[in-house]
Amino acid sequence: MYDHRKIGRELGLFDSDPLIGAGLPYWLPAGAAVRHALESYIAEVERRAGYQQVYSPVLAKRELYEISGHWAKYSDDMYPPMDLDGEEFVLRPSICPHHALMYRSRAHSYRELPLRFSELGGQYRAELSGAIGGLSRVRAMQLNDAHIFCRLDQVAEEAGHALGLINQAYLDLGISASRYVLALPSAESEIGSPASKYVGDADSWAQAASLLRAVLDDAGMDYEESPGDAAFYGPKIDIQVADSAGREFSLSTVQIDFHQPERFGLEYVGADGNKHRPVMVHRAIVGSIERAMAQLIEVHGGAFPAWLAPVQVVVLPISDDEEKLAAEVVRQASDRGLRVEIAHADEGSLGARIRGNRLAPYLAVIGAREAAAGELSIRDRGGRQRPAEPAGEALDRIWAEVDVLANRQAIASGVAVAS
Repeated sequence: MYDHRKIGRELGLFDSDPLIGAGLPYWLPAGAAVRHALESYIAEVERRAGYQQVYSPVLAKRELYEISGHWAKYSDDMYPPMDLDGEEFVLRPSICPHHALMYRSRAHSYRELPLRFSELGGQYRAELSGAIGGLSRVRAMQLNDAHIFCRLDQVAEEAGHALGLINQAYLDLGISASRYVLALPSAESEIGSPASKYVGDADSWAQAASLLRAVLDDAGMDYEESPGDAAFYGPKIDIQVADSAGREFSLSTVQIDFHQPERFGLEYVGADGNKHRPVMVHRAIVGSIERAMAQLIEVHGGAFPAWLAPVQVVVLPISDDEEKLAAEVVRQASDRGLRVEIAHADEGSLGARIRGNRLAPYLAVIGAREAAAGELSIRDRGGRQRPAEPAGEALDRIWAEVDVLANRQAIASGVAVAS
């Protein structure tokens, strides 16, 4: 594996500046393009899975986190309150309290459940300077978060479906989990005591843990139990990945939460006409975008899958005579949604330009013969050369190959994928 901090800067994906601060990286155009592709992929996966996208503020009154339990159990990792007109506001450490308020803002029937809210939202952790580094541990992050409000009889199915989304995303992204962990409280006797970091009651925790075990068992996953690593409000499944130094990080998670629905007084009207308490399933497919990007950079070494690559097609006119057609190819490729650039003839020999763009999934070479015929000669990153073909057909073929979700659906249905 590669060190994402080194290669990310070499490839112009991200960087940092002392005037912004440690643990607060910024994204350069190439990194922003990869990140946008990742975010768009997640948004579409969630849409197809029945999630509704929402947005919420990154700032809230301290009282919100007192209700949720974050202030009592998690404030050491939060930034200090800011006084605004005599009220204390804090940068949020978590998105879940906001989604609980969204649920509470409307009346709900059992027929609406499960209700799935998803958000790519900012959250903030007061990490110590010695703990932060690169993209793996930062102070401001964009979290691919979601919360599912459901009936108790729906919890196992929803948690299992969330785990399935995570496993499929890892396949699409080309990354692998190092371990699956069932994070539990250190001891049942500690749950709910004032000095404990765990809120709620032992029965709810036992029920949540039993449901998560069933989800892992039904999915056929090998996993380890890890006492003491649960969230303060409930047990969770953590999917671990390893970095280039062999250190493990939690990338994705599935959690079952009986506590916050109780604290926020969440309700739905059941088939019996009475009010019932929903259960909250927390779920992050790729966790923070920063940590997911760190993993992608290290696994692929900058040679991202074609659908994620910052530049998918590099057009190489052999001489100045082909520059006009190259500009037209760029326009056509952009119109198809491809990320494309020209490596101009005056930027070096053809060989040098090919070597300089070796990480691009596709190179489109235009010589005198291709220009006369309006064709492209496509070379892929593996070195495979395709016969020259009309420019529009070549670009359509590339677009079909980089549409990861369409290809997945085609494979699942037994349809041949364009190649």
